[in-house]
Amino acid sequence: MALDLYSGDYLIFRQAFRKFIQSEILPYYDEWEKQGRVPRRVWRKAGEQGFLCPWLEEEYGGSGADFAYSVIIAQELARAGTHVMFPLHSDIVVPYIYSYGTPEQKRRWLPGCASGEIIAAVAMTEPDAGSDLAAIKTTAVRQGDDYIINGSKTFISGGENCDLVIVACKTNAQAVTAHAGISLLVVESGTPGFSRGRRLEKMGLKSQDTTELYFDDCRVPVSNLLGQENKGFVYLMEKLQQERLVAAVGAQALAEKILDQVLDYSKTRRAFGQPIGRLQHNSFKLAEMATEVELGRVFVERLVEEHMAGQRIVKRVSMAKYWVAEMLNRVAYQALQLYGGYGYIEEYPICRDYRDARIQTIYAGTSEIMKLIIARELGL
Repeated sequence: MALDLYSGDYLIFRQAFRKFIQSEILPYYDEWEKQGRVPRRVWRKAGEQGFLCPWLEEEYGGSGADFAYSVIIAQELARAGTHVMFPLHSDIVVPYIYSYGTPEQKRRWLPGCASGEIIAAVAMTEPDAGSDLAAIKTTAVRQGDDYIINGSKTFISGGENCDLVIVACKTNAQAVTAHAGISLLVVESGTPGFSRGRRLEKMGLKSQDTTELYFDDCRVPVSNLLGQENKGFVYLMEKLQQERLVAAVGAQALAEKILDQVLDYSKTRRAFGQPIGRLQHNSFKLAEMATEVELGRVFVERLVEEHMAGQRIVKRVSMAKYWVAEMLNRVAYQALQLYGGYGYIEEYPICRDYRDARIQTIYAGTSEIMKLIIARELGL
């Protein structure tokens, strides 16, 4: 039986989160876009209502819910055009602590992650190491009971707001293969030697605080090591299936939003004596867009089911991340074209959606990297 996220407890949760978006996010979102960040109070309110890390067990402040609840949150945020970083925090970063943290680390950090008192980020990308993670230069040298971190990270989503950041570091520069010497260290806000650079001015997703991070003889205790030393690359690879699935879910939902809005617009906007959607060229474009969006929806829904069943679906998740993100950009392009000059005006949602869509083929693994993974999974 196919997973139905629009009935029973799923529907109740979806409706509750929609109300949260309507009351706590939408009225302020334009201002956040100008400010370049989401206020911390929103995170705390989300935590109070169970919208952060709902999959965590009750002992850590969660609800013990399944992954489908995370899917609902990602869908509803995208469909509202409000790209608050709850999915990044809850379903991409915090799982590293849950999966690889010690019991003491979990007790220390997870309750705050669920309540919104702790905002978590992950720092992998560097100025000269984006897709090529094995080429990172940030080092962590052990001295007694501490690690001394030196290096820099860039394009870090949540870098300004975060209370802790999971940093990918080189702990063994002499490793036979470059990726074999990477470890994950948790650096907390206020740690001496840890500083934040400028907030980056981006094309889209402007309310997401994206910054540079610097580590200058940053001393963190060995107790902040996640999992085993030099196993960081393995941990990162293990979590990429869910990360890329979450990205595909959000991209798919945004494509559905754009399609719904352009269909409504095409039925009311008139040109040459009739609704623009009746013009054959436009109707064909809308038919193409609707077909692609429907294909993406069926594919993503199936992958969510398989992921929840614990299946290894790296190849197909990579296909979804690549194809759905590219499809979203095609839909956004064609939709803006149908809006004509109005689509270029900020007061129309398609203007922001068009900008926000562009990053989807880049973050969480570029389309090119997805194709490389698919090719390897095919045995090429």
